[in-house]
Amino acid sequence: MTELIRQAKRRDPQLGADLEAEINVLSGRRAFGLNFERHRPEAVELPNRPVRKGDKVRILPARGSAEAGDQRLWRVNRLEKRGTDYVGHLCLVGTSEPEQRVVPLADLVVVAEFRDHVFPGLASTGTVTRGADKPYHTVINGENFHVLEALTYTHRGKIDVIYIDPPYNTGAHDWKYNNNYVDGEDLYRHSKWLAFMERRLKLAQQLLNPDDSVLIVTIDEKEYLRLGLLLEQTFVEANIQMISTVINPAGAGRSTEFARTDEYIFFVRLGRASVTPEQRSEERRAVTWDTLRRSDIASRRGTAKGGTGQFYPFYVNTTTHRIEAIGDPLPHGTPREQAPKREGCIAVFPVRPDGTEMNWGITAGPARERLEKGYLRVGKAKPKEPQQYVISYLTGGIIADIDAGKVEVSGRASDGSVIAHYVIGREVMPTTHWNRPSHDAQRGGTAVIKALMPDRRFPFPKSLYAVEDSLLYFVKNKPNAIILDFFAGSGTTAHAVMRLNRQDGGRRQCISVTNNEVAEIEQKRLKNQGLRPGDPDWEQWGICEYITKPRIRAAITGVATTGTNVPGEYKFNAEFPMADGFDENAAFFTLTYETPISVAHNHAFERIAPLLWMRAGASGRQIDKISERGWDSTESYGILFDLDQITPFSEAVRKVESLQVAYVVTDDERRYQSVVRRLPSQVETVRLYESYLSNFRITYGE
Repeated sequence: MTELIRQAKRRDPQLGADLEAEINVLSGRRAFGLNFERHRPEAVELPNRPVRKGDKVRILPARGSAEAGDQRLWRVNRLEKRGTDYVGHLCLVGTSEPEQRVVPLADLVVVAEFRDHVFPGLASTGTVTRGADKPYHTVINGENFHVLEALTYTHRGKIDVIYIDPPYNTGAHDWKYNNNYVDGEDLYRHSKWLAFMERRLKLAQQLLNPDDSVLIVTIDEKEYLRLGLLLEQTFVEANIQMISTVINPAGAGRSTEFARTDEYIFFVRLGRASVTPEQRSEERRAVTWDTLRRSDIASRRGTAKGGTGQFYPFYVNTTTHRIEAIGDPLPHGTPREQAPKREGCIAVFPVRPDGTEMNWGITAGPARERLEKGYLRVGKAKPKEPQQYVISYLTGGIIADIDAGKVEVSGRASDGSVIAHYVIGREVMPTTHWNRPSHDAQRGGTAVIKALMPDRRFPFPKSLYAVEDSLLYFVKNKPNAIILDFFAGSGTTAHAVMRLNRQDGGRRQCISVTNNEVAEIEQKRLKNQGLRPGDPDWEQWGICEYITKPRIRAAITGVATTGTNVPGEYKFNAEFPMADGFDENAAFFTLTYETPISVAHNHAFERIAPLLWMRAGASGRQIDKISERGWDSTESYGILFDLDQITPFSEAVRKVESLQVAYVVTDDERRYQSVVRRLPSQVETVRLYESYLSNFRITYGE
């Protein structure tokens, strides 16, 4: 075989190289397991990216045309100004016979193949701020493969949970491969889907915390078998389970098949990640009331241990059996019969059945406070005994549990005392089949979307509560968890994270990634109007701009896209008006594509700045401009632009205990190390822009 390839290369070098590449692929296939064609690398069009010399581009169809246009790739050899406009001199890529054209730049769109070098940045497109000093949730509009590559710089090994709801590959034109919709007639649709997923899962693997994290993937019966094998081959060391969940109890109608009611969720657990048990079979245990009268004889009235302030009367109404008042302490030697009288009441003192006068367990002041709060109660009448009523009280520990919410107070008894119980739940592990009303996609998904955005529609949204439950099993005990969703769709995952934060005061943050794809039927209408991707009037109808960002904004503010308060209430785990919104922050970005030269020479700082902010925790102010004083710092990070300003910079860094990262802009490794020595050891130091550029060289295998 090797000799035949050598001969082929002699006659036709390109043919020989292609044959060798294909044979290498075949020889590298598994004897067992999942084998599939990985196809040529995906490519994505970048309509907002300026055309530069050396770019690969496609020629767009004429405005107003419904045609797909020329799908061939061209290389831009040079740019030329003609009049007020520019044209590109193009050469066709991948052909033995060169073909050249000159085309106006306005009719070109840049294309990035997934094997190309990409140096990402972010452009801010707005914020919502209601969460004080909480970290920001981030929404990134961009091709998710490239955004995942960007996140290898900001969040490598830091993600606690990835939740994704990828295309189900139903054959219904619901996803694209290489800018073309994949339908049921495509003979390679399964292998295209696997190649599409594998590339993204391998990047996701770099982002997950290898010691304790989980990947959650939803799917239906079209691809669940292949997905399971792909996950096993990608996450070799992980513990993988699949559960089924009912999302449509009525069933999706099918003329010749079973009506589908459920779908599947894979949980891929890394390291020590485990499922948090859930509480069921609540048991209510009444709080214990202790007798207020002291029991040890050494604390009887008149002794040094007994003191002088704990022998006083409780005035109990003989008809209602309620404590009406608490009297003042009697001095030692004063008979209790001389205590002031109160009409309709009997004075109850701490006296043993044998007549020994004791003391109460607390003084009169705290007793009055407990009486007002319902923490004292009267027992059964004992008219023949010296102490005709038993007086009981709640101890300080139980009162503290009431204040902390560990004890539930459900009302008051007839004597004014509280009715209180400890609520104890038996912990059980969740099962692998979920049939919960809250997971109904219509009730928990479509209805929620309609309330937040009554003027917009989104097909097949996940139930908000189903996503919330899935996350809760892994972030319940992680109030600062970072969750990523790189098929964000309508933004349900971010919404669920905000609900979890409200329930326990957490500071979890969600990174939501989605493109701005316009629905196929909407594209036809826009093309007929002479619009193209990249035009503002086109982009406003994309999923990120029209659905994801507005949904998250409405959820936080409590104001619907129509300008009115969001109607209705959230249900299930936490019920409250949707108009209340959330005390959360969100920042919106669009992915940009930079050149390594502009980055290295500090000319792309405004687009790199959001990545630095995200790497430092996405909290507080973002440093988005190069400071004239040569440095800048916030509560979470600082940037030293001018190494001559190390003294004031290091002083500022030392004053802020919460500062986590210090970025140092320099090409000189020796000077960088001298700066590091002057900064606190607990602060992570990062060299710019070497760390950024080398990160993406590593990503591409250089």
